Amino acid sequence: MIHRGGWPAAALPEARHEIGNCACGFHWFRHVDSSLPCRRSALSGLALRTGQGPDISLAAVWAGPALDDASNQWKDDPKVSALVGELAARKLPLDEAQKAAADFLASPGLDKTSAGKLLFAGLFDTLNAERSSVMNGLERVTRRQRQAADKIRADTLALQALQSATPPDQSRIDELGNQLVWETRIFEDRRHVVKFVCDVPTTIDQRLFALGRTIQQDME
Repeated sequence: MIHRGGWPAAALPEARHEIGNCACGFHWFRHVDSSLPCRRSALSGLALRTGQGPDISLAAVWAGPALDDASNQWKDDPKVSALVGELAARKLPLDEAQKAAADFLASPGLDKTSAGKLLFAGLFDTLNAERSSVMNGLERVTRRQRQAADKIRADTLALQALQSATPPDQSRIDELGNQLVWETRIFEDRRHVVKFVCDVPTTIDQRLFALGRTIQQDME
């Protein structure tokens, strides 16, 4: 028989015992605290944020000529707009994206400076928006994980109190034990799913910086 959340029913008594055991309980508190997603450097990326939110600082990724009105005009150029979408997609390997950008800027008769500014402005807007979305999502998950950790700690203490009572209320112990197994399984599953997402902001930072450098070099 499988318990909700995928735990074998036969394993529940042992799981409840381990969660409720006093010595294990305090170890679990420390484990929960250290398991919050993107707790430290993963959220800082390459330190390309402005410090006021999840946005990237333009000065950190672009040393070329001022973008001026390019930020408002790149969408009006069909070729640039289409290329921005291709280059921003992380499914396209970075080296291939850099080559595509270089090939575009090498087109005969193209004003490299104007085209380069439009292309980077589009990449900056697109990848900055994507990064902001990812960062905001991670912050929401972090808050949910912190709330879940608090709930697990409170329920663990409650279970310990029930186990220490005389006489113990076995029905309530079983009920709370099952609930704790479910809560901890959700917490761990979410932590594992989110773990790989923590690297996405840094990946976006690196991609934007590398593409910006390629564009600057080919504009010269």
